[in-house]
This record gives sequence, structure tokens and C-alpha cells, in this order.
Amino acid sequence: MITEMNFLNKLSGLNIFPFVMLSFFVLISCQSSKSTVQKEQGDERPNIILFVTDDHGKDALGCYGNPVIQTPNLDQLAEDGTIFNNAFCTSASCAASRSVILTGKFGHATGSYGHTHDYHHFSTYDTVNSLPLILEQNGYYTARIGKYHLAPEKVFHFQDVLPGNQRNTVEMANNVKEVFNSENPFFLYFCTGDPHRGESTGPNWDDPNSFGNSKTGYKGVKEITYTTDEVLVPSFLPDTKESREELVQYYQSVSRIDTGFGQLMEHLKASGKLDNTIVIYISDNGIAFPGAKTTLYEPGMNLPCIIKNPLLKGQTKVKNDFISWVDLTPTILDWAGINYQPNNFHGHSFKGVLSGEDTTARDEIYASHTFHEITMYYPMRVVRHKNYKLIFNIASGLEYPFASDLWVSSTWQQVYRSNAKYFGKRTVQDYLHHAEFELYDLDKDPDEIHNLADSKEHEEVLSMMKEKMKQFQQNTQDPWKVFWDKDYSLQGTGLNL
Repeated sequence: MITEMNFLNKLSGLNIFPFVMLSFFVLISCQSSKSTVQKEQGDERPNIILFVTDDHGKDALGCYGNPVIQTPNLDQLAEDGTIFNNAFCTSASCAASRSVILTGKFGHATGSYGHTHDYHHFSTYDTVNSLPLILEQNGYYTARIGKYHLAPEKVFHFQDVLPGNQRNTVEMANNVKEVFNSENPFFLYFCTGDPHRGESTGPNWDDPNSFGNSKTGYKGVKEITYTTDEVLVPSFLPDTKESREELVQYYQSVSRIDTGFGQLMEHLKASGKLDNTIVIYISDNGIAFPGAKTTLYEPGMNLPCIIKNPLLKGQTKVKNDFISWVDLTPTILDWAGINYQPNNFHGHSFKGVLSGEDTTARDEIYASHTFHEITMYYPMRVVRHKNYKLIFNIASGLEYPFASDLWVSSTWQQVYRSNAKYFGKRTVQDYLHHAEFELYDLDKDPDEIHNLADSKEHEEVLSMMKEKMKQFQQNTQDPWKVFWDKDYSLQGTGLNL
């Protein structure tokens, strides 16, 4: 066998010796460096599970105060970890929200304006760097299962894509067990199709949507069902037979998520990695009912967020700090011990908020929604500062558009067909026709009914909030910033404003 020294001696008489020597030591150095990185980082850095549901509001979780819904496994996660009362998506639309979660940037700056699938065609710019790519480049094993709803794949690439029925979280949990055997720290992106609306349960307009529930059930799942008498009707919805029938289906879908989540935690425990795995539970946007999903009212954007970091001692049970989905990528990178330039992201890490090391007031967030489906152009920008919230309806002259599944919902159709005056606490006219600016004091008006934008008493607040929004749009390269001055001639000129 030729040893390394014999090999070098044989080369000593050749003219290529200096070049080979340099190449040899560069190769050895690189291999040594790579090995060192894996040894130093591979075992000690935490594993991370990001569990994202589809259209789940705070209204249907036991740990957020619902005494009816059965979510024991998620309630246990909250008991062991921390729940955030003021966690917000930035866009109440599935694909647009998910792009923000995995890039740490607002969709108006990345081209992620709306849905990626079918005829909608929206896609993130291929120059954007995403969370799974950064984690992989730094030694993490990345895997995903379930709903994806992102494009292009090369931007949101995962090393492994695992099969599983998005409506059966038990099956999904069983299919990711091998992820927990990774020698490297892992990042698992676990995305359910529940409790998104599914096929209708019947042929008539007043038949409730199924929310993914199957009459024959799902393999391995013990379904939990509810009655119309026991479900709780959120204040933004009309308390009608149709609403309650659809909430029954919604609750069942949520409980199926919880069952699968419990199974996932059992597999994690059996792997021996429970105590070194950070678990994050969120939803992409609010409940799939008119007045929530696709709107930037509170039911559409103020969402569940439960985080368990077992590496922290004595997690605070409840946090009221404002956090946003745009903050998730920098936070996860911080947990993973990966260095990054903060100005590469629009969000800010809340690692210190969870640990208690950061006591800086976090009482402000921003939101940006432009499209849901391609036919639903209705750009809105939001700034929430403490108890005040300003919504800028850039296309306020248009009637507020409906997502196709919300329009055909029996909950809406009952109101529409009966020519009812109210939809929940808001008049139908106010729901369909929004003022250019909506200003709310959420301490006094949590249902966002009384618009203070024309109130003389709130002129200074309105002015302050507008300035914050303008600065936000400027800082995040928002193309819609030109609408402030109504100088539409600037559009398409190529000017660097």
C-alpha cells in the first residue's frame, strides 16, 4: 500500500511536484475543515420542527381559551412551552404567507404576491435565499412533508420530500420517523392540508363544507366530532344554522390535526431527540370564513403560535410581545447558531424574547397583502402599533373580492341570498366596500367596527401611523409606495424613487 509520504516522495523528482503539493494540502485542509464543522455543529445544535397548519385561527384551540375544542396534544405543547397572544401573519393568503415564513421578507419585495398554483402563476424571484437552503448550506438535514404551495422549487428546495396525505396527520407523522434518525441536526417542515376547506358535503348551496373530513374516515385516525349546539361562533361571523354547521366540520378537522401532532411527538420522544428539538406550531393565515382569511382584520392575521424550546429553562407560559411570520427565518437561524446579516431580512429574531434576555418592547408589526387568487387584486398594507391599527386599502374603489371557496360557502351564501344587512357585527356594505384608510383602537374596539380615520380626536394618531407605513413601504421596496402621492405617472417609468 502506498502511504501518503511514499506518494509525496515519488512526486519529488517531477516538475509538477509544487503544484501537486499545493493541491494535496488544500484538499487535506478542506476535508479537515469540513469534518471539524460537522463534529462541532452536528451533535450540539438543536433540531427544529416547523409545524404549519392551513387556515387555523386562535378561535379553535383549547390553550387559547376555547373550552369545547379537543386539542389535548397542542394544549400540552403550550403547557410545556410558550403561547404568543400577538403573533401575526403578514398576508392572509396561503402561498403568500408561506413565502414570508421561509424567506424572512415581505412578499411585495420577493414577487410572492399570491398563489403559485394553477392559473395564478405567482412565483418568488429566483435570486431569493430561503431558510431551507441556508440551513442545508450550514450542515442541517432538511425535509418537508405535506402542503408546499411555493415556487420555484430551486428557491425553496428541501433535501427530502416525504409522501403523505395532507388530511391525515397520523399518516404524515408515521412517514417522517426516519427524519429523526439523521446524524446531522434536522429541520422538518411539516405542513397539513387541514383545516382548509375541502369539497362540499352535498350538492345544495346550504350544505356545509367538509373542511377535509371524510365520511369514511382516515386510516389510523380516531375522529372527534362535534354538534352545532356546542361550537362557539366567533364574533365576526353571523350566528346562523349554516355557520354552525360549517364550524362543526372545521372543529373536526382541527382535532384531526391535534391527533397527528400527538403521534409526531410520540415518534420524536421514541427517537431520543425530544429534549434537543425546538417545536414551533403556527397557521399560515386565519380561519377559512369570510371576514378572516384573505382579510387583514384580526381574525385573518392574529394567529396561534406555540413554541417549545427544551434548551431553555423555565419558559414563560404566555408572551404578549408582537411577533410576525417575517421574524421566523432569522429566529430559526439564531437557534441554529448560523451567522447572518440582519439587513438580509425584513424580520427580526425573537430568540431573546422567548428566552427572556431581550426586554426591548416589541409592540409594532406590519402586514402586506396584494393578491389571493389572480382575480382578487386588492392590495392592503397594515401597521399595528400598540393598540392602534391602520389599514391602507390601496384599491378601495373596488368591491372587496372573495376567494372562490369563501364565496360559495354556505355561511356567506345564507347572508347573500337573504339580503341580510349584517355579516356578524359588520354591515354587508362595510364588508364589501372599504374606506381608503381604516384606523382602529383595538383596546376599545377589538372587532374593528368603528373606523377612526375621520375622527378629529385621532388626527395625530392617524398622521403618525401613516408615516410609519410610508417608511415601512420605503424600507421594504414596496412597489405600491407610489400610491401615496397619487402620481400614477411614476408607474413603469423605471425611475429609482
